[in-house]
Amino acid sequence: MSPELRIEIAGENALIIYFAEQANAEVAAKVQQAQLLIRKTMSNDIIDLIPSYTSMLVVFDLLKVNHQQVANQLRMLLKNLQIYHDTQGALIELPVYYAIESGPDLNVIAKHANLPVEQIITIHQQQEYRVYAIGFAPGFAYLGEVDERIAMPRLSTPRMKVPKGAVAIADRQTAIYPSTSPGGWNIIGQCPVEMFTANKIPTMPVQVGDRVKFKAICKEQFFALGGVLGTTYE
Repeated sequence: MSPELRIEIAGENALIIYFAEQANAEVAAKVQQAQLLIRKTMSNDIIDLIPSYTSMLVVFDLLKVNHQQVANQLRMLLKNLQIYHDTQGALIELPVYYAIESGPDLNVIAKHANLPVEQIITIHQQQEYRVYAIGFAPGFAYLGEVDERIAMPRLSTPRMKVPKGAVAIADRQTAIYPSTSPGGWNIIGQCPVEMFTANKIPTMPVQVGDRVKFKAICKEQFFALGGVLGTTYE
């Protein structure tokens, strides 16, 4: 088992595995790899696995096993983690309508970066992002890392209403708002793809460890794909 990796109690029927101190693509791949391995070999005892940036919550069936038994199984399993090939995760392409009407903060970012809006859009598309975590709201995937040239701090005052599908940047992360909600990220466009569907399996088009590329589309394509343009950003 890696010297960085540690396992701690996180509840009466839960443990948390810490893989590293800092998030990066390699750690995200390791978290995804561990998730697949645990599901494959410990499915009879495991109720749920919840991955995050550098950790994973393991919820187990207390009627079958206890903390010590699960921790011992995890240590034996994860000490061999390095012999498995690193998973690359699925590559998901998501369309985005980049425009001032769909991305009200494009001009702000362009001014901050001292670059034209068109280059901000190009830079955002060029990067391949890793899904580091899913949280805040169902379907909200935290993607990293944004090119430092277009990284932006969160808004000092969050908006009360961000439209569904808004593509945004905060620091060196980017994300798509899966539903209309409050939010403090810098909006640069809108994506017509449903990021969370409760009655669908899988419920999301991306999972932790997957890779994401954005592709610019025009307004007509956005509408043809079912997009609904957000007209107010409160």
